[in-house]
Amino acid sequence: MNDLNVGAIVSAVQKNCHISDAQFASDLTLCTFLLKMRELYRWEHDIPLTQDMPKSAVGDWMNERERLWETVETAPYEALPLPGAAVDPFEVAAANRDLAPLGLVYSGGYGRSCKPHFFLGNLERQEERQGFKVYVAGCEFARDLDAPPGMMLDNTIFVRTESLKRWLWEKYEEWRWNRRNEAMGRAVACHGFERDPEAALEAMTRTETESVILHELGEARVGEILGEPWSSLLASLMRTRAEIVARAVRDLYADCLSTLPGLLERDDPAAIHFFFANFTGMRRKLFPELAAAYRKWVKPAIPARCEP
Repeated sequence: MNDLNVGAIVSAVQKNCHISDAQFASDLTLCTFLLKMRELYRWEHDIPLTQDMPKSAVGDWMNERERLWETVETAPYEALPLPGAAVDPFEVAAANRDLAPLGLVYSGGYGRSCKPHFFLGNLERQEERQGFKVYVAGCEFARDLDAPPGMMLDNTIFVRTESLKRWLWEKYEEWRWNRRNEAMGRAVACHGFERDPEAALEAMTRTETESVILHELGEARVGEILGEPWSSLLASLMRTRAEIVARAVRDLYADCLSTLPGLLERDDPAAIHFFFANFTGMRRKLFPELAAAYRKWVKPAIPARCEP
């Protein structure tokens, strides 16, 4: 393990991120693409979440990034240069056997529309939950355009707290612009964003890390229950509108099995409000009764400190 070259591993992972982005960025809508590019620029240049970004510099960087993508779009994914032997970038368990003891965590798998996701970060902690291994990552050294806060791969759950924090801040800023999302207003009030946004963001990140774990555990249980036929169905629906419906159904199943029971057991109003602040889109359309149940719960259940 003494000959581990972290810089070379970071370089390999980031190259694979570029290849994935080059192949799949065009699938995004223009609005989503621009938002994700702005946040990728912020991450790469280590710009604080509270600081505005220079528009001209972001534009120049985007042009450079698209030129880079043109050079790697057809390149093969690069193996990870671990001690003793190179490891295929999708052999995640093998990679983490070397990396985890050194305080690092890696993941390489497939997300929506079968887009590969890669990241490498600091390992904040690892634990076992219901027979599943949980890796909680902190600072990230390599990532792609998409940075999902939670991922499930085989029997391992990955939670990316840096990506989660960025996503939570986006949700807070979105709420500040219009303040129409009452559930988000309650979550914001619970954490005290109006008094100290940075401390509140740290507190919300800690709270929502547990919520992400609960949801991913639910996903894992759903996977065990539905088995291979569901995976085959989902694969047949890739890149269709029906995929959105199928994934929403699975998310609802996971939330009913794990997320919501866990939130109620924790009795943390902030976490419950935030869940319903993001209970939108296809999930809400498929399960309107859940939103109605929240409205019935909310008035008698909100402590005064959590009122918006």
